[in-house]
Amino acid sequence: MNYSFEYIDIILLAMIAGFIFLRLRGILGKRTGFDGKTTPQFQEVLKNVNLETKANKNNEFDERAQSEFLNGAKIAYETIITDFSDNDNKITNSKPLLSEKIYNQFDKALKERDKRGHFAEITFIGINSAKIKDHKKIDKALQVTVDFVGEIITCIRDKDKKIVSGDPDKIKKIYDTWVFSRDIRSNNPNWHLVDTLT
Repeated sequence: MNYSFEYIDIILLAMIAGFIFLRLRGILGKRTGFDGKTTPQFQEVLKNVNLETKANKNNEFDERAQSEFLNGAKIAYETIITDFSDNDNKITNSKPLLSEKIYNQFDKALKERDKRGHFAEITFIGINSAKIKDHKKIDKALQVTVDFVGEIITCIRDKDKKIVSGDPDKIKKIYDTWVFSRDIRSNNPNWHLVDTLT
């Protein structure tokens, strides 16, 4: 008899455990918050830009973190540059990658271009090199300065589609130094462009 009671206890405990598991799965499996969709291209951008480029437990920006950061920075660089070729003269895909300061600067430049009736044609050819020039902590932020060498085809046209500057048939080499920053206190792995140096 004692054995039969033990078996009944085990069965009852298993049923209770199963019930709790189903309840937890039902609760934790529910979606909450924003469930909108972005374009497949920008989903890929965000996936790469938001790589786990966190510093390690000692907040060190080690070799692995630097390599992962550069992979995302290259994609961010291309996204931000090509965003300037949109005919609507608005920042769209690259907005989540920009600090408020840089967004305002870029937005102002696009509005001024729009007032002149100009628009840009930009074809991004590729990045020849991307190297970390410097990285340092400032308060609770990690800032990384990157030297980019890229190639683009670009020209500015007026409302009559006449070329104002640039050459639509010539590849131009560009040199940029950009500063990215991330709050190391945050679990959010996003980096933002906070400065462009000349």
